[in-house]
Amino acid sequence: MKSRVFRKAGLLLAAVPCAAFLLTACSGQAEETGAELTEEEARNSPEDGEYIFQDVEGNEYEAPLLPDVPKCTYDLTKIRTDEETGRKSFHDEENGVTARFGIDVSEFQGEEIDWEQVKESGVEFVIIRLGYRAYGDTGALVMDAMYEQNMKGALDAGLDVGVYFFSQAVSGAEAVEEAEFVLKHIKPYEITGPVVYDTEEIKWDTARTDGNTDKDFTNFCKVFCDTVEQKGYDAMIYSNMKWMAFTLDMEELTEYDFWYADYHEIPQCPYDYKIWQYSETGAVPGINANVDLNLWFEKENAQEEAHEVE
Repeated sequence: MKSRVFRKAGLLLAAVPCAAFLLTACSGQAEETGAELTEEEARNSPEDGEYIFQDVEGNEYEAPLLPDVPKCTYDLTKIRTDEETGRKSFHDEENGVTARFGIDVSEFQGEEIDWEQVKESGVEFVIIRLGYRAYGDTGALVMDAMYEQNMKGALDAGLDVGVYFFSQAVSGAEAVEEAEFVLKHIKPYEITGPVVYDTEEIKWDTARTDGNTDKDFTNFCKVFCDTVEQKGYDAMIYSNMKWMAFTLDMEELTEYDFWYADYHEIPQCPYDYKIWQYSETGAVPGINANVDLNLWFEKENAQEEAHEVE
């Protein structure tokens, strides 16, 4: 199945030595903007046994660095920001690692996405919300209103496509139910991207998952991902730094890829991740709304080798 391509590509990432990851990565400047990295970014080092990060509201946290969790190996001094478009890019010729530019969409991006124009603008992949479980008492499974239209439009435009599902599971059985719901609705399509499990804190309201323990959230990630991978698809976990530091047991999730959300100029995560969601206010031709922007880190020859596998 074609969906295995991205797993193979992800495993091809080299262990690029970033001397003390965050110190080295944060010692440079963004060439296009000329902006120096913040003191908070520059002072972190895995050698300290801890790291400091900020959430999206600017609150600062300190967390222990887990020695058995694979570390980020990207040389983040290679991240560039285009002054005109605000788009970020990454190319590390020395270590043979580059990043593909992509977006993620849901019904909130509206009904009139021009997918041909999206692709012509330089977007290489898209991750589409397939659906969600309502966070109220009923916990109903709901399809994203634009899932089918977005899926068909993106595939017809020739984009690489993955999907994500927003979970509110409160048991292992519900996590399986969510995975099976996703599998049912991706079956008609030949997707090449990941199937992503999105579990988050509901900040603005009470939620049915408020009683979940950290162990619960971790186990539900494993149950969902394992169910998806048993059917031959690539699973991935969506998370931010606070969730990774204080909720998920990262030592239990080392077998899974991560899609990491962080809207700072440089990602703060000391752990390995495959996709970095760096903005929720991006602009892309063909979409009449703000859209999330992402970089997918890959070995430069991953695509050629993936096609050989096919």
